[in-house]
Amino acid sequence: MSESFFTIKSLRDIPYMADAAAAWFSEKWGIPYGTYLESISLSIANPERIPQWYLAIREGSIIGGAGIIENDFHKRPDLTPNLCALFVEEPFRRRGIARAILDNARYEAGTMGFRTLYLVTDHTDFYEKCGWTFFTTVIGDDGLSTRMYSAPTSTE
Repeated sequence: MSESFFTIKSLRDIPYMADAAAAWFSEKWGIPYGTYLESISLSIANPERIPQWYLAIREGSIIGGAGIIENDFHKRPDLTPNLCALFVEEPFRRRGIARAILDNARYEAGTMGFRTLYLVTDHTDFYEKCGWTFFTTVIGDDGLSTRMYSAPTSTE
């Protein structure tokens, strides 16, 4: 998927960016670099399975990204796969990048045979504007409740 000023790439197609991506996601979310690198390495080794990771790239720099993983730190393993770690750099927000990443993830999940993609979030309005629907409240691994959204996947 490409826009006029950025491109969305799967890390399975640009494995040379695995280290930079793991460092970028770690910096944004405070989860250890090694955790991201392990998941990204699995996505590169198994290109048709979960996990998978995606970057929005502009002029060779990461400006956004997200992943699709089995479970995003909640106690409902039956609600899978989950979009996770969506982030767009501040100077590039409000330009459709996050929506493009979300649409790409829905497409990618669809090509892997999933009919629904889930995510947990406190940001309700944004995801609703992007076509996601409140699904249920789930308990996170931290014991707190959080909202779960769902969206149908597509292969078009």
